[in-house]
Amino acid sequence: MTDNFNGRYQSLLTALLLLVFTGLLAWLSERYSYTLDWTRGGRHNLSGASHQVLDRMPGKIEVTSYASDDVGLRELIRGFVSRYQRYKADISLQFINPDSSPAESRNLGIEVDGELVIRYQDRLQHVLNDSEHEFTNALQRLLRGTDLWLAFLEGHGERSPLGDAGHDLSLWVRQLQNRGLNLQPINLASLAAIPDNTFVLVIASPRTAYLPGEVSLIRDYLERGGNLLWLLDPGEGNGLEELASYLGLEFPDGTIIETNGQVIGISDPTIALSTRQLYGRHPAVAGFDLTTLFPSATAIDAHNSGSWRVTPVVTSATRTWLERGELKGDVRFDQGQDLAGPFTIAVSLERELSSGDQQRIMVIGDGDFIANNYIDNQGNLELGLRVVDWLAQSEDFISIPARTVEDADLQLSRLASIVMGFGLLVFLPVGLLTTGGLIWWRRRQL
Repeated sequence: MTDNFNGRYQSLLTALLLLVFTGLLAWLSERYSYTLDWTRGGRHNLSGASHQVLDRMPGKIEVTSYASDDVGLRELIRGFVSRYQRYKADISLQFINPDSSPAESRNLGIEVDGELVIRYQDRLQHVLNDSEHEFTNALQRLLRGTDLWLAFLEGHGERSPLGDAGHDLSLWVRQLQNRGLNLQPINLASLAAIPDNTFVLVIASPRTAYLPGEVSLIRDYLERGGNLLWLLDPGEGNGLEELASYLGLEFPDGTIIETNGQVIGISDPTIALSTRQLYGRHPAVAGFDLTTLFPSATAIDAHNSGSWRVTPVVTSATRTWLERGELKGDVRFDQGQDLAGPFTIAVSLERELSSGDQQRIMVIGDGDFIANNYIDNQGNLELGLRVVDWLAQSEDFISIPARTVEDADLQLSRLASIVMGFGLLVFLPVGLLTTGGLIWWRRRQL
């Protein structure tokens, strides 16, 4: 009798301790959280670059998602923002249905369902998708606290940043604007100087020559430490020879011819391909492994001159040449007339200013690669965005990796599929039945 009582007492005590232990675990889980990301590549964790930005942002960050009442959409947004909340606890998230607050949504310029508005120290930025690159760069712009203006020169037949023609740049510019960059077309004929709020000046393939006074304005801007993106096409001089000489650059006459593209179905030999092996050791292309297409590129000869630090960014393949004849019929390499490759297609120039700041210039021998006709080919858009990131001195965040799902698909051979099928449908049930029968038989023998 005593043994039975002690047994029941021990059972009750064990059950009570188990309940207490479970309750403690539940209480601790409410107060503290710990997450392990076992996915390949850690796609549910933030990169080190994002951690660096958050470490430099004391105080509260408010995130508002203008999302409909769709439960799935809101859970997706909540899961994305929680990556940042796990690292920085004072990031708040609230949802507002844009249909319930049409005036507020209209005043903020909300464009897409689920758009995020980030507020920090009386400044705000918009993020249109759940991309770590976009969100972290928005945080960085909030941290900087100043607007970045890209001034596009116009009046000489340049590629229009707003035009929708195939040779214009509106699709690329729209992506830049989504990142919080501001657009400012300027005509040098009506200015006494390039505005001081210009962070990057863009010269996009002019078709007519600049006047000497306009070239002087560009040079004055560079001497004041301004940053420059210069896109040029084969055969263009356009009165900018003095600018090229000032930068220590020469542009040999001719178009780069590439025949390797025929292997992958590109019949036009004027389209030059650049792959990971052809990118230089430069922050703008660090970790960049996409192929880029340059539809009509020219070569750039850069010479180390003065205080400029010159770095090749993109080069052509070895089996290329600079065609100096007419691009008609069967284009062939003419010894003594054409130049054999490889060639530099894009080059950067940097120098330290007396103020301690760094001046940056990028010259690219092809304006078509980010034109509307070609922006969606291979890695053209990504490279175009990376170039501006570097010029805007945001290269620390160029390296934020794209989080791809590498372990979502299970690839099995035919033999492995057959083995798994028989294992699940035959061997596993037979094994369970056999084990159960053996256990039942042994109990019968006792």
